[in-house]
Amino acid sequence: MQFHIENMTCGGCVRSVTKAIHSVDPDAKVTADPETRKVEVQSSVTPARIEDVLKEVGYPPRAA
Repeated sequence: MQFHIENMTCGGCVRSVTKAIHSVDPDAKVTADPETRKVEVQSSVTPARIEDVLKEVGYPPRAA
């Protein structure tokens, strides 16, 4: 699944986003690019759950 996170602009943001996703699925594979503001996630968790946790930490996504 892919998300666009408008306010993910640096490496620190990428770390925060990755940490949030891993809090709901420690085995998730996360690839994030702050230049394009895109995050690709391979996870068994639902996209809605990942969206919720990203909103909770201040990185509201939209589907990419």
